[in-house]
Amino acid sequence: MAAALEHVPVLLAEAIEGLRIEENGVYLDGTFGRGGHSAAILSQLGVDGQLHAIDRDRAAVDVAQQRFAEDARFSIHHGEFSQLDQYCEQRGLAGRLNGVLLDIGVSSPQIDDPGRGFSFQFDGPLDMRMDQTRGETAAQWLVSAEASEIARVLKEFGEERNAKRIASAIKRTLQERSIETTQGLVAVIESATRVRDRHKHPATRSFQALRIQVNDEMGALRRALDAAVRMLAPGGRLAVISFHSLEDRMVKRFIRDESTPREVARGLPQKTDHIRLKSVGKAIKAGESELKKNPRARSAVLRVAERLP
Repeated sequence: MAAALEHVPVLLAEAIEGLRIEENGVYLDGTFGRGGHSAAILSQLGVDGQLHAIDRDRAAVDVAQQRFAEDARFSIHHGEFSQLDQYCEQRGLAGRLNGVLLDIGVSSPQIDDPGRGFSFQFDGPLDMRMDQTRGETAAQWLVSAEASEIARVLKEFGEERNAKRIASAIKRTLQERSIETTQGLVAVIESATRVRDRHKHPATRSFQALRIQVNDEMGALRRALDAAVRMLAPGGRLAVISFHSLEDRMVKRFIRDESTPREVARGLPQKTDHIRLKSVGKAIKAGESELKKNPRARSAVLRVAERLP
């Protein structure tokens, strides 16, 4: 089981190159996970460099405290990356960061741990919370939400074609019995799914959508992007790794909006006072060699931007 819980950092070399590490710089890893990216950043920092990390998963924080306990350049905070600006302001880091890394999504140890409820491949409690110390579980949310709301979430966050049928089936089932486990939910989804993708499990999209909903992942990402830009020093880099089209679309649009002049009435000069970023290179995806070693990297996309003065 230990091997299954190993976490291979995605697009590691590309992310580090994108951050353009300065030996004595100050960096923030907003999604520590199991520390692969953090370890790579620390390897390039000098004695006066600093790496601050955040993770909402208590297990990840415990790993960080054990792994880097002896490194004075490193600190870890249990919290949400969407509040990284508050973290920085409390520590006098506002406007001083030379780089921010956001590796969005679920880590392999989270997926492979049946007790977390992220995977439809294992039977476990229907939890799905990144931070198990607070908030509603997926099972609790399904009970409280109306069928129309469940359908909207499945459609919007999972792009699930059978959203209405699955939502109705969930609420009908809940009238008869509780749905407390991942396999209990899988059974309901399978019974409601007529049209299936040949190479995709029928529960894939629904589990993704529920995870995003339970953890407010899109809202958290939106807040984190803005906070990161405000905390960066001029010339500082923002590197974001996303794993599905909804996230990548938000990152792409954010960078575009922050680096493009606004259109005004014809004949008037374009407005540029809002421009805070410039895009660095094109979107980067994992190469063949990485995909062979880590198939989960197939959907990863890295985008990099630089803070303007």
